[in-house]
Amino acid sequence: MIPTLNEAKNLPWLLPRVPAWAHEIIIVDGRSTDGTVEIARKLRDVKVVMETRSGKGAALNAGFGAATGDIIVMLDADGSMAPEESILFVGALMAGADVAKGSRFVQSAGTDDMSYFRMFGNWGLTQIVRLLYGGAWTDLCYGYMAFWTKHVPTLNCDCDGFEIETLINVRAMKARLRIVEVPSFEASRIVGLSNLRAIPDGWRVLKTIVRERLVPRKSEIAYGHP
Repeated sequence: MIPTLNEAKNLPWLLPRVPAWAHEIIIVDGRSTDGTVEIARKLRDVKVVMETRSGKGAALNAGFGAATGDIIVMLDADGSMAPEESILFVGALMAGADVAKGSRFVQSAGTDDMSYFRMFGNWGLTQIVRLLYGGAWTDLCYGYMAFWTKHVPTLNCDCDGFEIETLINVRAMKARLRIVEVPSFEASRIVGLSNLRAIPDGWRVLKTIVRERLVPRKSEIAYGHP
């Protein structure tokens, strides 16, 4: 599942490398104006979902509803994530995990796309999650991840922005799903500029962390989750 917004120049690098064993490739497009959808259809057999709302979370949530496979693998369209790594995420799920989340900060992983400022912010937010929720995660705000499609209702991703990965992670933990970190290398974006805004989006992530910890969802009350 790949959310796109004016990524036409990056798709020729990305889509041909998506493994042939993938059940489907879902492009969730946020009204691109550079021919992203047309390029995607020329490169591979893709399912296109058009999303009118802005934001990565809105796009992915729309894509979740269109998925027909047993496993959803999320990756970005900017060329920073190698599609070949997806087998590691699928393998983790097949071995018993409910959610496989990428980490740039474990052995054999890394990143060429994070400033020191963003790296410090990600580290701080990760430590807050570890303090409030437990666990031993090394990377919170990374979009390369996979989970079983059957968990979509449990995760109930009702957010619009870049906090989507954080929301998935903390709700998976609150639902007591088994989460496994998978090493991943993040390369630099090939073409274009990121839509991520470090301070505003970091603030949205922090609010998500605190809100999810303090305000129990109805399902958690019903089943007695903390």
